[in-house]
Amino acid sequence: MPREFGRTDRMADQIQRELADLLQREVHDPRLHGITVSGVKVSRDMAVAKVHVSSVLEDHDPKELMAALGRAAGFLRSGLAKRLRTRTVPELRFLYDDSVEKGHHLASLIEQAVDSDRANEQSREED
Repeated sequence: MPREFGRTDRMADQIQRELADLLQREVHDPRLHGITVSGVKVSRDMAVAKVHVSSVLEDHDPKELMAALGRAAGFLRSGLAKRLRTRTVPELRFLYDDSVEKGHHLASLIEQAVDSDRANEQSREED
């Protein structure tokens, strides 16, 4: 029976917490402000960590954001090395998570549909 919360999961959670703290407190690149680490997935051999990031700001360009994170990857990895109690630190690979934007888009579509439905009901009542 496999363990429900294995070593890679614990490592992913710790990397997510530490990266979020590093991005908030130690990275001074203005392009990376408003970034949230939405999830981390660590490979079984702990060599690679896929870091899912999203932006709470609407004016962020995902391509520019990913380029800035790519340039900051070395700094972030060395910061992780100081904070983690492991022999090696996984290579960081950043992936843009657009689920927040999709959620906002779906919410606006639902709001438009509700408004349209209300307008249709009012026009039927007037007739």
